[in-house]
Amino acid sequence: MSNSFKIHSVKYNFIMNMILRMSSFIFPMITFPYVSRVLLAVGNGKIAFAASVINYFSLFASLGIPTYGVKVCAQVRDDKTNLSRTVHELLFINFICMIISYIVFIIMMFVVPEFSNNSTLLWINSISILLSVAGIEWFYQSIEQYDYITFRNIAFKVLSILLMFLFVHDKSDYIIYGAITILGTVGSNILNIIKLPKYITLKKIGNYCIKKHIKPIIFLFLYSAATMIYTNLDTVMLGFISGDIQVGYYNAAIKLKNILVSVVTALGSVLMPRISYYLTNNFKEKFYEMIKKSFEFIFLIAIPLATYFYFEADSLIIFLAGNGYEQAIPVMRAIIPSIIFIGIGSVTAWQLLIPLGKETYTVLGAIMGGLVDLIINILLIPTYGAIGAAIGTLVAEMVVVSVHLIVLRNELKHISIKKDIIKIFISLIITMFCYYVLINCFSFINIFVRLVITFIVFFGVYLLILFFTRENIIYEYSTVIFGKILHK
Repeated sequence: MSNSFKIHSVKYNFIMNMILRMSSFIFPMITFPYVSRVLLAVGNGKIAFAASVINYFSLFASLGIPTYGVKVCAQVRDDKTNLSRTVHELLFINFICMIISYIVFIIMMFVVPEFSNNSTLLWINSISILLSVAGIEWFYQSIEQYDYITFRNIAFKVLSILLMFLFVHDKSDYIIYGAITILGTVGSNILNIIKLPKYITLKKIGNYCIKKHIKPIIFLFLYSAATMIYTNLDTVMLGFISGDIQVGYYNAAIKLKNILVSVVTALGSVLMPRISYYLTNNFKEKFYEMIKKSFEFIFLIAIPLATYFYFEADSLIIFLAGNGYEQAIPVMRAIIPSIIFIGIGSVTAWQLLIPLGKETYTVLGAIMGGLVDLIINILLIPTYGAIGAAIGTLVAEMVVVSVHLIVLRNELKHISIKKDIIKIFISLIITMFCYYVLINCFSFINIFVRLVITFIVFFGVYLLILFFTRENIIYEYSTVIFGKILHK
């Protein structure tokens, strides 16, 4: 039985995903300045600590299925019966893991003193563990329904912002804000289950084979677990060693970094199901063409973003978080270069190693990165606090990417982007010259106005130079847009 849902073009999916990622950029710009000033560093630190702890339990509840599900469902999406059977099998595994994870969470709540001190927030955040089965975002990604994913997520983000302004007015309202955050992030999961019968058959099909999924799921779980060590362990260790205030400073920098990461990795999440489909059908030329564009996009976006936000860290932190967060400025500068390595790693892991069936090496890279992060945290956090944690994360990301590149050295011979990288660096050098002239002229003006002007000029000059040097992606999309405008 074939499926009849529409598969949109990569460009359409990319636009939808960029809208989603930009909403992830814009909405925090609205919420972060407000909650930073209302809840202060201590309140934000408590919320960040609770979220980081729950992330570990949610990780086990999902057990690598969010990544594996995209890959395996994309391979059989043209056959409704096989697709339905695959979803049933993965949901069964997901449900069992969720039950085990929540039982362990309940036990830990009564055993770990630090958990009982933050019990209310942790119980509220634990709802995300229970809703992990209902999420099935991986299914909608596998059939490339990015318009549905985008509009649903934006609707719940708008709702959470309205609730924030209605109910969060004092530093004691951090528990209310924690609940609103959960609603905004996982509340929409319920809609995913309701919409599921439109695409698959829910009734029993038979001929189930759970066993075949276990090995790849466990490998991806190990990869996700090791990755989470150096993305969440920093916050947890800071909470235990340095207290809520240092967590608050670190969280301020991390929020900005995560916003940029969501923009940098936007294309990768769109391409993974398409890449898996190409490999299954042996379309090698299309596969390598996609990978080349992915690397071009990462360097094109990540390098200038890291550069701009490094130099504007002081203005951004003061504008977004307010006074009292000055100690977050060096933290942001220490961690912001990591978005370049995270971007490269998103291509090497999600678009090369996993589709090629080399999940083992993603685990190896993540474990090595996690161990490096753990060692650096132990050495630096007691003395340097949040800055030490930021350095640990940066070095860990560099280690992960290094492992991936060594493993993929033969596959990377098919991909050449040297000319484009040279164009990017030439454009960036000229852009930095214009930027320095500009900040000397506008150093006396309001922070917000300064940020707007410098951002527009920085990226305007950068993109303009890339257009005139005919950088592949910029020139291709610009000519299409200009062609449509002139045609009208």
